[in-house]
Amino acid sequence: MDINLNNITFIIVTFKSEKIINDCLQTLPKESHKIVIENSKNINLKNEIESKYDNIEVIISENNGMGTGNNIGLKKCKTQYAFILNPDTKLHESTIINVIESAKLISDFAILSPLNSDLKYPNYKISNNYQNINDNIISVDYLDGFSMLINLEKYKNINFFDENIFLFLENDDLCKRTKKNKENIYIIKKSLIDHLGFASSAQSSSQQMEYLRNWHWMWSKFYYNKKHYGFVFALIKILPNFFSAITKILIYFFLLNSCRRKIYQSRVSGIFNSIIGKNSWFRIDN
Repeated sequence: MDINLNNITFIIVTFKSEKIINDCLQTLPKESHKIVIENSKNINLKNEIESKYDNIEVIISENNGMGTGNNIGLKKCKTQYAFILNPDTKLHESTIINVIESAKLISDFAILSPLNSDLKYPNYKISNNYQNINDNIISVDYLDGFSMLINLEKYKNINFFDENIFLFLENDDLCKRTKKNKENIYIIKKSLIDHLGFASSAQSSSQQMEYLRNWHWMWSKFYYNKKHYGFVFALIKILPNFFSAITKILIYFFLLNSCRRKIYQSRVSGIFNSIIGKNSWFRIDN
């Protein structure tokens, strides 16, 4: 099946994304189907979006993380291609055209993505030398999760996102398993996408968000490395973070800076919980 606007479904996971989701949706092609997984249970947002846009379905869901939300959309997808986007992204007028035209030059791909328009923050990683298609279509190891066009036919024997991960590295894990299965991942350099970064949700407490991010960054780092490289390797990788966090807890205790101290306490807690095999349970009040 050829790739075109009618066989691409856009999947967007939202959590308190009322202020930014419309900017994203307005840049998507009307012909394509869209699935929004609304993790903050905002019925008013669901009704507003479904009445405002064509070919769109909003699913109200529990907040079990980006990966789980994406999996809900992927399992509902009836097209061959699913385009995962964060709600804080915006496509350029030529983004999809360039993606489709470039994809026609690739014999097969598992995942590809436009290039982040802010070149200071590339949305891909290359650790090995691969054979590129041309100067525009670059073979890569990893793509950031805010933009992923997935060929679902390549995932009949591979699970999508690891639902044990609540936040961070779920996209790295998917790319790692994809490459291990000898499938191809590409970045399309002439196709651009805007990404605000850390703006996918509007939280009432930036301090609470810092605690959440630091807890899950440490939990996911150990979990990811243990999953792919073993317990000992993961422990070696995480110990510098552990000792650094302990040191900073003591420093900020004596400086009477409780906010900074709690950030590093969150890191220690995330590390400890991951090492002993507890799930990624930490949440903040909605």
